[in-house]
Amino acid sequence: MRILSTAMGAHIAGEVTTLATCWALTRQDGATMFFTDFDRDLKVEGETYLAASGYSRSAIANAAGFTVDNLDLIGALSSEVISETDLFSGLYDYAEVRIFLVNWQDISMGVIPLRKGWLGEVSAKDGAFTAELRGLSQAFLHEVGELYEPLCRADLGDASCGVDIEALTVTDEIASVTSRSDFTLAEYDGADGLLAGGILTFTSGANANRSGEIRSWSRDEKRLTLFLDMPFEVAEGDAVSFFAGCDKRFSTCKARFDNVVNFRGFPHVPGTDALLTGGSGD
Repeated sequence: MRILSTAMGAHIAGEVTTLATCWALTRQDGATMFFTDFDRDLKVEGETYLAASGYSRSAIANAAGFTVDNLDLIGALSSEVISETDLFSGLYDYAEVRIFLVNWQDISMGVIPLRKGWLGEVSAKDGAFTAELRGLSQAFLHEVGELYEPLCRADLGDASCGVDIEALTVTDEIASVTSRSDFTLAEYDGADGLLAGGILTFTSGANANRSGEIRSWSRDEKRLTLFLDMPFEVAEGDAVSFFAGCDKRFSTCKARFDNVVNFRGFPHVPGTDALLTGGSGD
């Protein structure tokens, strides 16, 4: 339910309205930004909402279920406020967004709240960005609780696992580059497949302090492949650090990490396959 001031209600009831959309954004690092689709800056609730940022929005649609509500924020990357580098660096992931309307001729009438939520998928192309805004119902789509399964529920190195990641971490540098997700290392000589599922972090270069999950490792070629491209170009000589992956199997936990005591799976409990297995006939 939206409660409007008497003046704003009368304005909306009139034949002509002078409304502008504003949106306030708060990033996870605490940085705040304010924008409007009006053709000049607006002063609202003590904050200046910038008009030079080239922002627009799609129509707002609400659903009764738990599907993601239909709303995209579309803007240009031509201003110094929102840059492509910051978007790809993840600075806007899960940023809180508040969208409302104001009467640009008389800001004192108050605001008409439209939507409050968090940014979901963000993409950038040809000098523009598109950000999906997700509402409160999105939280109900996430599973809560732990799963009962043969594989370990913990992630390597977290509080439940207890493995010392720093002790496993190896440093090296990029020897040659095929793409943002495919390159060779200079010195590392670990066994094939050892790094699959591990994490590689760049410690220098354009991707410094950014990480990617390792898809495969070939010892003979010294070739390492990531699941996803890094946001920026990878260059020869870039320094990296990485550690071996874990496939969450009991055998891997025992042989590679000697960490069976902290294994969070149930490999020996019979599951559905056991129920479907037929008798021997004896």
